[in-house]
Amino acid sequence: MMDDTARTGSHTVLLRDEAATLRLARDIADILKAGDVVALSGHLGAGKSLLARAMLRRLAQDPALEAPSPTFTLVQSYDSPRGPLIHADLYRVHSPDELDDLGLIEDLERAITLVEWPDKAGTRLPAGRRLDIVLEVDPENPEQGRIATLSGGVLWRARLALAIGARRLIEKAGWNDAERSFMLGDASSRAYERLRRESGETAILMISPPRPDGPAIRQGKPYSAIAHLAESVDAFVAMDKGLRSLGFSAPEIIAADLATGLLLTEDLGPGLVTDESGPIPERYEAAAHLLAELHRHTLPSILPVAEGRDHPLADYDREALTIETELVLDWYAPHIAGVTLPAVTRAEFGRIWDKLFDEVLAAPATWTLRDYHSPNLIWLPEREGHARLGLIDFQDAVLGHPAYDLVSLGQDARIDVPAALELRLLAAYAGARRGDAPDFDLAGFARAYAILGAQRNTKIAGIFARLDKRDGKPGYLRHLPRIEAYLRRNLEHPALAELKGWYETHLPTLFRLPEPTAAITAPESETGDDEAAPVSAGEAPKAG
Repeated sequence: MMDDTARTGSHTVLLRDEAATLRLARDIADILKAGDVVALSGHLGAGKSLLARAMLRRLAQDPALEAPSPTFTLVQSYDSPRGPLIHADLYRVHSPDELDDLGLIEDLERAITLVEWPDKAGTRLPAGRRLDIVLEVDPENPEQGRIATLSGGVLWRARLALAIGARRLIEKAGWNDAERSFMLGDASSRAYERLRRESGETAILMISPPRPDGPAIRQGKPYSAIAHLAESVDAFVAMDKGLRSLGFSAPEIIAADLATGLLLTEDLGPGLVTDESGPIPERYEAAAHLLAELHRHTLPSILPVAEGRDHPLADYDREALTIETELVLDWYAPHIAGVTLPAVTRAEFGRIWDKLFDEVLAAPATWTLRDYHSPNLIWLPEREGHARLGLIDFQDAVLGHPAYDLVSLGQDARIDVPAALELRLLAAYAGARRGDAPDFDLAGFARAYAILGAQRNTKIAGIFARLDKRDGKPGYLRHLPRIEAYLRRNLEHPALAELKGWYETHLPTLFRLPEPTAAITAPESETGDDEAAPVSAGEAPKAG
């Protein structure tokens, strides 16, 4: 049970027994970073050492770590996968000046530090990164119960709200005894944990706090607002409900804290649409058929989140499409290609795209999930029909051209999709659409597909450069050769001749990598009565 006073940065947690204390230790340990100082206060026997030891074991990822109390040594250091750890017990310190001899203060910036009896340090512990935990014996349960009061400055407010909010949500949903483990995150600020019960049952904790506004860059708006990125977890909940209402396998939401940005959802499992050799064609084809099924519906533009709470889907409009393409100018050009483009060259780039966007924006719009590719598609062999494909990561969905998500699949950013398979996906999609709408315009669709393929890969090239340079995530650069190859593939379409000329003139490094290219044609429909239209060409090289 918790008395939540988050507005003051303070939380009071009732710990009924030792197991609850260990859960609190785990929850706090999971949000600690290098430079953090956890100040543990309380009378003798209040449980400071128990809490500290449990936190050290979690941080060290070693449940058997002895972690003796440093009552006599004063300071004990550990190496861990999270970096250096320091455990200090200042009970025998008589003056803050003694800390200089221990070397404690000079190590605080590079380590995660737990300090018992922190009052003995005076003002030596940095206030900005300090989290205070005061432990008291619960007078109504003195044998096992403890009351913990947690408080910190402004840097701790959001972190504590997430940690304690997650525990409250998990407890409310009946998953309190489940083991929690981090999952690999995505390129966003979201984080994920897998919860596992002793029975083997699992669930996913999605941690997606409301997005803070970034700096205004155009018309007083931040990039996220212009590009129509999800501002809160409402967007995920709304799309999840919408997809499930159509019979698609979006994860069931078990419990939600919309204000904090926490969801406990069904775990769709480990099923992949790829294997060690690349895309599994039949599963990619199933994904193309799912899109055709989705696009045959007339879909709403406003979706319910909760009672009295709706989420309007934004249009994937000219401003959003434009600012995404500009990422290649702002990040890829200077940091990958090594060129700074003058204003006149940037203006020419924008003019070319503006004409191309006229075409795609004239078409009827539908739900565009935006990241419809292998990391976000889960194979569910035990289900039937379109439900065999689990869908995740659709919170940035907008109303856009139906070709966009097929491009995301056919030019998968995370794995090489051969041109032959890409054409197979186009044929599968077109055949399914033609079965529902005999007048489906394949040539027009293929033209929009090439335009949006160029737009998407232009955007992703800029995003991966930004993730490396700004966010310190160089791992995404290994995908860049694939993105460049897809972009070259799209630029072979006649509709993109002017854009190809711009790239050849101003970003010629894009064309220096050897790759065979040849004009290929749009797949014929299953009836074989369509006139062939040129589309993109060439097979992406293997990423290095």
